[in-house]
Amino acid sequence: MSGKLKLARKKLAEGTASLVLRELKLDGLHIDPEAIATVKGILVQPRPDTAQGVSGMLVKAGDEFGIMYATNIRSRGFQRFSIAHELGHYCIDGHAEALLTAGAHYSHANFASHDPYEQEADYFAAALLMPELAFRREMNRHDAGLTCIENLAKACETSLTSTAIRYANLTRDGVAVILSKGEEIDYCFMSDGLKEAKGITWLKKGTPIPAGTVTSRFVKQLENVRIGTRNAAECRLNDWMEGDRIYRIVEEVVGLGSYGRTLTVLTCATLGEEPGDDDEQEDEDLAERWTPRFRR
Repeated sequence: MSGKLKLARKKLAEGTASLVLRELKLDGLHIDPEAIATVKGILVQPRPDTAQGVSGMLVKAGDEFGIMYATNIRSRGFQRFSIAHELGHYCIDGHAEALLTAGAHYSHANFASHDPYEQEADYFAAALLMPELAFRREMNRHDAGLTCIENLAKACETSLTSTAIRYANLTRDGVAVILSKGEEIDYCFMSDGLKEAKGITWLKKGTPIPAGTVTSRFVKQLENVRIGTRNAAECRLNDWMEGDRIYRIVEEVVGLGSYGRTLTVLTCATLGEEPGDDDEQEDEDLAERWTPRFRR
């Protein structure tokens, strides 16, 4: 399957979603993927016994199409994204021909796959459920960071994870969105603004969460993930991505419950600042505290 398409066509996938919205005269932030499927004559049903890791499936029987979505993850946002993902396979040019040779295709949505067909369906789903113009308008009403993402997720009825990724792709602020499982990084999405930071190292899938970060301490308590605890602190981007220059950030982390993962949002307000007086004063204070004092 992956040999037929070597790289995901992000612009094509997002453009196809925009075309669907225009054709159906849909705008705003609450898009109903099941209603879109119905208009296209596609039956949508839940599948309670879907295998672990499979988000849904697109089925073809004769000239009829159907979508089934997983319910093992109870987040309605995740389920809606899974339905939109299958719509992507139906709508994006070449997908049905490549994927439905056996009559059914099982999907791994929510940016969980490296397969270009799955990635294109994810790009389609994000653009369908979180239309760019309306998303940007709502985004600009809030301060940068996790609270903004939570407000957007509520407005779009999308999962926190997919909303955070869309946010990182569209914001002008310096933002990194990191999904981790246990003490290991699943993936990292960086905004264009953050990519301007000089000398930083990119986080790679499968690498450990850097020691000493808020997230590294957070994930050591499994209950934090299960019950959706959150934490935040001011720290340095360099603690995550190294580099020669000091970048001050806010690190926010939240557990994702039954999804079994942790979402971290790094927000850097002042990318252009060189280490300055504040950093020098910190060094002086540190030296003062550690200088031995003797009685005369």
